[in-house]
Amino acid sequence: MMVVLSFNIMQLSPLSLHYSSRIGVIRSRIVEPNGEPAPFGTKTRYNDTIFEKGFMSLFATKMEKFAAKEDIGVAKYDDDKKNKKKGWWDYDYESFVDVSRRVMQRRSRIQQQQVVREVLLSMLPPGAPAQFRKLFPPTKWAAEFNAALTVPFFQWLVGPSQVIEVEVNGQKQKSGVRIKKCRYLENSGCVGMCVNMCKIPTQDFFTNEFGLPLTMIPNFEDMSCDMVYGQVPPPFEEDPVSKQPCYAAICTVANPNNSVCPKLQA
Repeated sequence: MMVVLSFNIMQLSPLSLHYSSRIGVIRSRIVEPNGEPAPFGTKTRYNDTIFEKGFMSLFATKMEKFAAKEDIGVAKYDDDKKNKKKGWWDYDYESFVDVSRRVMQRRSRIQQQQVVREVLLSMLPPGAPAQFRKLFPPTKWAAEFNAALTVPFFQWLVGPSQVIEVEVNGQKQKSGVRIKKCRYLENSGCVGMCVNMCKIPTQDFFTNEFGLPLTMIPNFEDMSCDMVYGQVPPPFEEDPVSKQPCYAAICTVANPNNSVCPKLQA
């Protein structure tokens, strides 16, 4: 998801980027009293504009063809909604996450990641990865530029974030992004969805298709996440997320008897 937005946003002029950011057309606003994400265990409330809902609909409709039917028992819909095909503007963030959850069903970890890759490729124009590689070779500047883009343009997807200084290959640079509380993780409540439908496919696409390394480091204690542009991600088997247990109290498909989320083992 971030991949498609990054490629399209990078083609805008600096003036339009600045203006879009200032008017907030791509920022879902938090409507909590203090303006900050809700505490762990409580979903943050957002006020999504028509722009954000458009992106939700775009991704959801692309993913829908890979998703299991709604009556499989994970999502709770009334009979009218089950029998009615969603229109373009019928999707919201909750239904977008539900489509992701249904894509995950009956697929292995690798198969889930392959679906996300296929969806991302289907949304990019021909030759997009090659063009990205030309515009953004793996330099400090490219890493910092993409980190700066992430903050204003991806709030609708992951919630508020900020650029942070990180160390990449012994060099300090502002190519890190700290997501305060990931909207996707808190709405799914699923470790497997975080890893298989977001973290790994996004890392893989930036690193292998776009040629700009990216490592995502989710914190399952508070649902925050650090994105480090320019840092090569570790193999899955060496990544701490490969040992992460379920959110037993909030995940709809959790298996509390397993020490590791089953969706990370399949």
